[in-house]
Amino acid sequence: MDKATVTADTLELILLNQQALRAGIEELALWIKQRGSVPACDSVMIALQTLDANAEGIEQGIRVLRGD
Repeated sequence: MDKATVTADTLELILLNQQALRAGIEELALWIKQRGSVPACDSVMIALQTLDANAEGIEQGIRVLRGD
């Protein structure tokens, strides 16, 4: 296995972890919102936008490494 493949595989695992964490954090934020703390939920959702933007960049890097 070459370095690019190993790197792409590793990044993909990190991306999957990031997506799982994002989903869990979003669930917690929605739970918090249901209990009346809309500002806290809004802050979390804004932070999650950074994860989304970074996920796109990671996906792009994986495609480059795989030669897609």
